Amino acid sequence: MGTIAVIDYGMGNLRSVAKALEHVDDRLRVEITHEPERILGADRVVFPGQGAIGVCMSELQRLELRDVVLEVARSKPFLGICLGLQALLEFSDENSGVAGLGLLPGRVRHFSEGFRAAGVAPPGKVPLMGWVPVRQVAEHPLWAGIPDGQWFYFVHSYYVELLEGVTVGTSRYGLEFTAAAARENIFATQFHPEKSQRAGLELLANFTRWDGTR
Repeated sequence: MGTIAVIDYGMGNLRSVAKALEHVDDRLRVEITHEPERILGADRVVFPGQGAIGVCMSELQRLELRDVVLEVARSKPFLGICLGLQALLEFSDENSGVAGLGLLPGRVRHFSEGFRAAGVAPPGKVPLMGWVPVRQVAEHPLWAGIPDGQWFYFVHSYYVELLEGVTVGTSRYGLEFTAAAARENIFATQFHPEKSQRAGLELLANFTRWDGTR
């Protein structure tokens, strides 16, 4: 029986993520935990999150989880969700500028700043909240069985810029942004698979079978 640790640092829709994982494979043992030894001992790790990046990084430090996240993100099949994607990058403009974990290259920007820089009119309100199609720009095992252009559920005010060689899915909200990123054993999404109905469950099911290789 495989084990999946859902990292609990006080932010994120933890129960919904865990319930979705249990739904796609009832043989799994899914544990919501902040205990380093349990996270390090799991077969797979999910790093969810919602809220502000500054609080996220502070809580990881306070709970002594920063190095744990870095270690499992380098060694196990690892899924980041929403803020769990943004925290993997080098830097976020949120909270007057916050350094991320630096596992993926690039920067997180606010939509309004991106609209101004691109010279485009805002297509709607910020935060982006709702269903948006995702274009698969690179093959990956977690896309298996999911049609290109499938709609997923997003809730965010800050977005990840396009990352050369790392972005594997894009979406558009006035400008094109990274909807999914992957490198080696890491796969991370800006959208919420646990809220994305059948397509989201398919992605989570693929994650439970993924060995962390491309």
